[in-house]
Amino acid sequence: MTTQATYPIGTPGRPWGAAEKADWLSRQRRKRSFEAEVLDAVERLRPRFDVEEYGRLDYGPDSYPLLAIRSRDWRDALPGALVTGGVHGYETSGVQGALQFVERHMADYAGRINLLVAPCVSPWAYERIQRWNMHAVDPNRSFRGDSPAQESAALMRLVAPLRGRLLVHIDLHETTDTDESEFRPALAARDGVAYVPDAVPDGFYLVGDSENPQPEFQQAVIAAVAQVTHIAPADGDGAIIGSPMVAPGVINYPVKQLGLCAGVTDARYVTTSEVYPDSPRTTPEQCNAAQVAAVRAAIDFALAHGHAA
Repeated sequence: MTTQATYPIGTPGRPWGAAEKADWLSRQRRKRSFEAEVLDAVERLRPRFDVEEYGRLDYGPDSYPLLAIRSRDWRDALPGALVTGGVHGYETSGVQGALQFVERHMADYAGRINLLVAPCVSPWAYERIQRWNMHAVDPNRSFRGDSPAQESAALMRLVAPLRGRLLVHIDLHETTDTDESEFRPALAARDGVAYVPDAVPDGFYLVGDSENPQPEFQQAVIAAVAQVTHIAPADGDGAIIGSPMVAPGVINYPVKQLGLCAGVTDARYVTTSEVYPDSPRTTPEQCNAAQVAAVRAAIDFALAHGHAA
């Protein structure tokens, strides 16, 4: 892993203005196809599930439909589950793991729980393998009123009618080596603050909600994923990415306060998965499988331990 003391855009200690953001945007390049890797996969699922366009990003000259997949046998009497992926577009297994769950396992829950899956919340960023949207805004700090991110605002509108009816929400993410080599240095430069290097944990971990930690739920998800890939240990300070490890493979954040996607509902059971795709001990297939295992374990635990109030 490499880090950089200064970022090539901007002046150290000075937040970016319009010129710096334009410079950053000019360096972004399309590296993969949202249409081929996501839209085509969703189209193949249409015969089995309901698909809806819940918004559209008009990032000239590009336009991206925001798609969600619903249980076809949706019944208001059932509890609900939300699965989100690709809030950060560079976190590949969040997107592909969500799609793999739908393809292979979503039908198993028919008649037991209503499922809503938004597999790629940030398609512009997915194509550019980028954390931010085209305005240099992090969608995963933008789930709040008057959101500065179209991606976040659209998902909040989709979920709003279901807020009190969802039992579980799992948001699928990755922590990668580029967090330290690119994305955190870029964040420090954008905000005009010093970049302080941190370690990237080798393995899978979860981020729970410090206001609603549900430790048994988190451990059930960890136990399921441990059958697929290794769980991240704490660092020498007993932490993972700077937060105290509260149980094996688990840290907690105040998700609503931080504007994270995990705070977009009032679900009883909430977690954010974090896969480490750069480990020599794992493969892309295992990363996707870890996300699928996490989703299944989250839903299974929620169904076994009570319905929404």
